[in-house]
Amino acid sequence: MNKVLRYGVWLWLASMASIALATSPADRDPNSRGRVDHLSNKGVVGIIAGGIGGTYIRIAADMAAVLDNPNLRVLTIAGQGSVQNIDDLLYLKGIDMAIVQSDVLEYLKRQNTYPNIDKKISYITKLYNEEFHLLAKADIDNLAGLTGKKVNFDVKGSGTAITASTLFDTLKIGVEPTYYDQATALEKLKNGEIGALAYVAGKPVTLFEKIAAAENLRLLAVDYSAGLLDTYPPATISHQDYPNLIPANEEIRTVAVSAVLAVYQWNPRRFKRHKKVADFATYFLEHLNEFQKPPRHPKWREVSLSATLPGWTRFPAVEQWLQTHR
Repeated sequence: MNKVLRYGVWLWLASMASIALATSPADRDPNSRGRVDHLSNKGVVGIIAGGIGGTYIRIAADMAAVLDNPNLRVLTIAGQGSVQNIDDLLYLKGIDMAIVQSDVLEYLKRQNTYPNIDKKISYITKLYNEEFHLLAKADIDNLAGLTGKKVNFDVKGSGTAITASTLFDTLKIGVEPTYYDQATALEKLKNGEIGALAYVAGKPVTLFEKIAAAENLRLLAVDYSAGLLDTYPPATISHQDYPNLIPANEEIRTVAVSAVLAVYQWNPRRFKRHKKVADFATYFLEHLNEFQKPPRHPKWREVSLSATLPGWTRFPAVEQWLQTHR
């Protein structure tokens, strides 16, 4: 074997050896779901939220700003809806937490999308209630007026799509769902291509704040019914929330769904990331009052640490903290 060939073989063997040394068993294990614990940066936790303009991303941005310190950095990532956020929480490298709707867990259980999902994911806290917004052209008076019309449910797999589907099915109002992102749907609504758009988000929603009174759009009321209130608590939207959409001194009835700060259940015996997330949870709980001051989102004032979520399990570190801070 000539010297050039031997040198080439040596380089190849050396590169293979370096890859083998740099690659942990978790990297090579197909069941590891791409989660590389030893490559995680000290003090960095990843949280996946919602789309630009929604409440989730603003809440996550508040976390990044308030909790930032030399030992903690919150990496905020825009998400694509509650179902995709759960998928990312389970499988996407670097994601430790996700903001999702509370009804997504039951939805995934019914679909049997992820076996034993409740053993893989728990929650740090219920954040706040998100209101169901239904924006329509001004000539539509009520939900029944949407029968047979196109109503945008946000992108497929989003929390809005889950809730909107449940709501219209419960009320037995037949509509034709479309699945545009919210910004696109608003333009199509203005152009008359769709009859209404549904949006589950904490009020006030930035997208709606920019709507002018002259654009002839209105928010429709959702009449409370026994079947609907079995799943969703009642809520209201007022003139103070959207001055250009609701007349002064008026409120519109609707329903709400809870936003949840979900967390991946790292195995504390195998992964250092468990301690990192536990440290985040403790620091978050100890500084919750900082989130309830301006200029943070007003929804922070709705957070209740004692609130429980049916079907969900509380993150053990949070449960321990609550036991010592009753």
